[in-house]
Amino acid sequence: MGPGAACACDLRSTSALGELRQQPVERGLRRQLHRFALLTQDLAGPPQRVCPGAGGVVDTLLDRLPHSLDHQVIHRPKLRLLAYRGIIEALRERANPFSILTKGTLILRDLPLIQEAAAVADVGISVSVGFTDTALWRTVEPGTPSPGARLQAVRTLTDAGIECGVLMAPVIPFLGDSPEQLRATVRAVAESGATSVTPLVLHLRPGAREWFTAWLGEHHPHLVERYERMYAGGSYAPTWYQRMITRQVHELAAEFGIGPGGRGPARRIVVPERPGGPAPAPAATQLSLL
Repeated sequence: MGPGAACACDLRSTSALGELRQQPVERGLRRQLHRFALLTQDLAGPPQRVCPGAGGVVDTLLDRLPHSLDHQVIHRPKLRLLAYRGIIEALRERANPFSILTKGTLILRDLPLIQEAAAVADVGISVSVGFTDTALWRTVEPGTPSPGARLQAVRTLTDAGIECGVLMAPVIPFLGDSPEQLRATVRAVAESGATSVTPLVLHLRPGAREWFTAWLGEHHPHLVERYERMYAGGSYAPTWYQRMITRQVHELAAEFGIGPGGRGPARRIVVPERPGGPAPAPAATQLSLL
């Protein structure tokens, strides 16, 4: 994920990205391996209920580092691969439900592993695509795969039998929210075979706000005052604006034959029996993650 993309979408704290830039890259990698170790310890016990915000949500590893740092750690690809694949393998072995949210396409590298996990547990995949405007993508999300490449990843996942939704984020006020832009994006999402589309308007939390304001002043100075008014109440756009965007996207989704994102039905997961091992623990009930 490029620095611009991280600030614009603001799905994660940009202060953390700033901290990463000032510290050795290895520290970020150590964190990933530490999380892997904690996860495997936790999965050694009985299956747990997975709920939003719990440890069952997995981000693709490369999405957690700025694009510039990703190039700096190219000499450590095996370490990154171990952390990411190890997490998925551990979840698969325990038939533990999980979800993945990504803005990248490297998820396809591990498609066979994800298919194996989906055969024994609920696996939710969501790809972030806020718009299909190529010019906007080049300036706001530098270093990320193009919206078309991400939607092609959605198509590949769905063709492989993995249900995949689209998080339509960020919807950028005054730059990516026209009726024509919203229609083009939802149409492309529908054509990709996505099972759902969920809009999310741009967040401007501390750190992201300063970066985005500077970017806006350089590329669209006429919009600075409009943004100051729109986000005068805090990090989020006004409720009326968010509801307007949500309504438009839901109407377009219905027109193109896809549903809005929502909570799916719970499913009983049976932990597979291991040859020569102890009897499986009681099954866990999975709660929807996305």
